[in-house]
Amino acid sequence: MTVIPLAERLLLPGLSLLVALLFLGSLAVGPSAVSLPQAAADWWRGGDSTAAVIFAEIRLPRAILGLAVGAVLGLSGAALQGLLRNPLAEPGLVGVSASAALGAVITFYSGLTLAFPLALPLGGMAGALLATGVLYLLAGRDAGVLTLILAGVAVSSLAAALTSLALSLSPNPFALTEIVFWMLGSLADRSLEHVLLATPFMLLGAALLLSVGRGLDALSLGEDTARSLGFSVSRVGALVIVGTALAVGAAVAVAGAIGFIGLIVPHLLRPLVAHQPGRLLAPSALGGAALALAADIAVRLGGPGPELKLGVVTALLGAPFFLALVLRLRRSVA
Repeated sequence: MTVIPLAERLLLPGLSLLVALLFLGSLAVGPSAVSLPQAAADWWRGGDSTAAVIFAEIRLPRAILGLAVGAVLGLSGAALQGLLRNPLAEPGLVGVSASAALGAVITFYSGLTLAFPLALPLGGMAGALLATGVLYLLAGRDAGVLTLILAGVAVSSLAAALTSLALSLSPNPFALTEIVFWMLGSLADRSLEHVLLATPFMLLGAALLLSVGRGLDALSLGEDTARSLGFSVSRVGALVIVGTALAVGAAVAVAGAIGFIGLIVPHLLRPLVAHQPGRLLAPSALGGAALALAADIAVRLGGPGPELKLGVVTALLGAPFFLALVLRLRRSVA
């Protein structure tokens, strides 16, 4: 009988409580002084007061997207690290987020979103699917750290170059503003329409990723061992690729490119689950949601003036973490 350490038994309940508190905090924080209980009660009764409108049209969609986007980024990072067996795999770092943003930009730039609202999340998912597939082919399942970084840089650079091309060719200042939004990442000015467009795809992608937990555990023992245990390596890889494309593509389509959540969260939580990739998936989803909600609350508490973009905040947190991780890996190899 396997004895689960106390820290791991408390991990999911503790993270769930933290996410719930941060979700309430996201609903309560904003430039307008609004009583959360009064606004929620008025909205629930069908009222149209200023407080109810602020709650339902501004803060509720933002909080829901913060939770969902952070969860799928953390979950995708943990799944990619388990599949590639590489601690540096993360949607933003390996070019998946940049490619998803490019897909969203193309649909916006071409005008498809005006005729077909679902074109935006579909474009983001197509870009993420293409990037994940290319990365899987370039880096391989047993790629080293350097190979993964180079493949990710290549994919990300190409996506950034094509996005810059769209910027330079855009004759519409409004289009330029929207494209910059996708590049920097933000949850501001999102509506319930964005929630309804993206959430089903994020839920489907998350379900696919959560379904491969046992397969990732088997893969950590080697492909031959995984096959001997009855797991199809190609099927596990396909589920991770498609799940990441659906989840990250839809997230980026409504929130832009938000990096490093999928890198930071799995590394902080991995020691608490005995370094088992399957058991890391659910905690990473909750941890990613907590980090995204906390960062989004922080940008709203930044004082007067233009609001910082969420992607900028996560990059400021993630870049030093990434450098420290690389240095630690270098010392361990040496």
